[in-house]
Amino acid sequence: MRAAGRSVRARLRDRIAASDPGLLRLTAGLRTVGAIALTLAVLTLLGADVHLLVAGAMAAMVATFAIREKQLGAQAVTLALGLPVALVSVTLGAVLNARLYVGDVFFVALIFCAVYGRRFGDRGTALGLIGFQVYFLSLFVGAEVSALPTLCGAIAVAFCSSALLRFAVVPATPTGVLLRLRLAFRARLAQLVSAQLDLLDAAPDEMDKALEAVREGTARLHETAMMIQAQLEEGTPDESAARLVQRRIADAEIAAERLGLLLLTSRSAERADTLTLHLPGAPAPSVGQPAVPDETTATLRRDLQALRALVLRAGSGDAGTGLAHVRNRLLGYRDEENLPPAPAAVQDVFRGIGEAARSVLGLRIALDGPQDESDDTPATARSREELDAEDAAIDGGEEPAEEQETGLRRPTTRAAVQVAVGSALAIVGGELLSTQRWYWAVLTCWIVFLNTASTGEILVKGYRRLLGTVFGVVAGIVLAGLVGQHTWTAFGLVLVLIFAMFYVAPLSYTLMSFFVTAMLGLLYTLLHTYSLDVLLLRVEETALGAACGVVAAALVLPVRTDRRTNELLGTVLDRLAEVTEAAVGQLSGGPADELLDKARDLDQALADLRAATQPLTHPVTPLRARRHTARYVVALLETCAYHARTLAATAELLPTHPSIAADPRLRGAAGRTVRNIETIAARVADEHAAARVETGPSIASLLGSDAGTPRYGRITDRVLRHLERLDEAVVGLARPLGVPMAEPRA
Repeated sequence: MRAAGRSVRARLRDRIAASDPGLLRLTAGLRTVGAIALTLAVLTLLGADVHLLVAGAMAAMVATFAIREKQLGAQAVTLALGLPVALVSVTLGAVLNARLYVGDVFFVALIFCAVYGRRFGDRGTALGLIGFQVYFLSLFVGAEVSALPTLCGAIAVAFCSSALLRFAVVPATPTGVLLRLRLAFRARLAQLVSAQLDLLDAAPDEMDKALEAVREGTARLHETAMMIQAQLEEGTPDESAARLVQRRIADAEIAAERLGLLLLTSRSAERADTLTLHLPGAPAPSVGQPAVPDETTATLRRDLQALRALVLRAGSGDAGTGLAHVRNRLLGYRDEENLPPAPAAVQDVFRGIGEAARSVLGLRIALDGPQDESDDTPATARSREELDAEDAAIDGGEEPAEEQETGLRRPTTRAAVQVAVGSALAIVGGELLSTQRWYWAVLTCWIVFLNTASTGEILVKGYRRLLGTVFGVVAGIVLAGLVGQHTWTAFGLVLVLIFAMFYVAPLSYTLMSFFVTAMLGLLYTLLHTYSLDVLLLRVEETALGAACGVVAAALVLPVRTDRRTNELLGTVLDRLAEVTEAAVGQLSGGPADELLDKARDLDQALADLRAATQPLTHPVTPLRARRHTARYVVALLETCAYHARTLAATAELLPTHPSIAADPRLRGAAGRTVRNIETIAARVADEHAAARVETGPSIASLLGSDAGTPRYGRITDRVLRHLERLDEAVVGLARPLGVPMAEPRA
């Protein structure tokens, strides 16, 4: 019974860890709700009226979500600076509330300064956010000069409550967040192996569904890997240890993605295209069960289940004899003599399982330290020796500083001007709709500019906010009718809605807007200002604010979506060329380079491009051809990034791996691929560029490799496969991007 209980708790823990990597959403929700609840409790004991309770709750929410630094010390400094900023802001709001034109001009100036403050990093962003939101708070509760002492006291209580929750009750240190992210990576890796197991067993009519699950699992695993990379610098003070974890995470991700591709190939009538794993909605290739004996298929299924168990128990701290036996068997597939008799494609799957088991072993050593080696087989001992040699060779490096734009070209300056203009329009239009609640239009205009960089992104965000607001109004009407004048019931529902708002915020902006609007309906009820007209007015003000934001973004220093995506596409191509050239150079015998950092920069650039193309791929986009093209290009780039990451990981093995030797011919064979990437980048930057993409013989023929070489006999053969697929994907980019092809060379 105890074992069953532990198993259930472990499965539940893994599911929670996988659904919320690092428990970041849960932490944010609990911390915010706790700060609000503590503020309400203290203010109630002090005899505060409902207006002060609402003000305190809103201030506690702002003081909690505005702070974004990772280190606790930096958070404490920002929170301490935020209190005087909040007090000054609420004081100015109370003083200027009755002075129509002066107050409006100051509000626009405050908005400009708040957005411009983003250029100073997380602290500048937080202080600007606090200044704006607290000024908005003063307008929402109708702050007056006579009530300033008690209002400032409520805000001080809110900041103290936020500090107590942040630093004592629900602390989130970088080390703790990184530990939880590592657990999430293991859980998502196990989920991906489960999806791959379903892919193995899927009937032909179920392949599309099974493939979509593998595709989603691969993307979720990559997302977690990126989150870990972002947290490593703060969460691991030892730079060598951080780079070791980064390396092992990359190894595991690459091995898992390769295993999925090998499984798909083993089920296909022909070689599966890597693009299939990255293009949403791409149909599965024609498939059938592998033509192998039933016992071989059963062994393959058993070993995938064993790999999943190995992943899930990797962090348990208790390997056990059974787990060691499983690990040894899977690692044995790295040797040719241990492979079961089967077609080459199926044997590749067994090899992929062996490589995945090696990556799990390396991940466990990097995260949990030295392990018991008493049950090691020769194959396992050899894998440990390889990992130890790689670990010893990992060293730190400094990243070059990037050139910063200046003047109106600086994104923060441009955004500040745009928001100021849009807010001025929102103030004018909002006051025409309502002289009492015009500030809702300003708030919407402000929010649609947060974390957006192009007109298209602002348009999509405004649409999502309006959609969430409309449904939130309906929910607010229902909740207000149910609650009536029961103050504490309303506050309890407010806390539930705030938790839901923070928990779903990273997943769906529409849902977040829904919960915000429903919560506001309850706050209006508490302030005795609730009516159907008020909630409908909120929809009108929201639509007006979104429209003003779009107009300002389109007319004032505009950044068109095409321009933004082209800039980011050029960055991705530049990073791809850098990773490919550096990896091939090192594989050809050149000097060692910072391949891990280059691969990380490529992944980040691709993530930025993926986010920027959302306006083009959104379901409401009327231009279907552009939507399909954008999805196809991003999928091709993800395919290129996978092969480039694999080349980089292989190149990093070169100095330490006893079976890998440099091959000088690789540099010449890969030269065409690098030139093609640079040609496409030049064409994206200047549509009049005359260069053409080169086509011709395969990379293998350029290298002149021997046909009789075993498939896995030399590392060159594996590198060749990735180079060939990278070359194919790069050439495939030329057509959707309108880059002309050169005539094949004779």
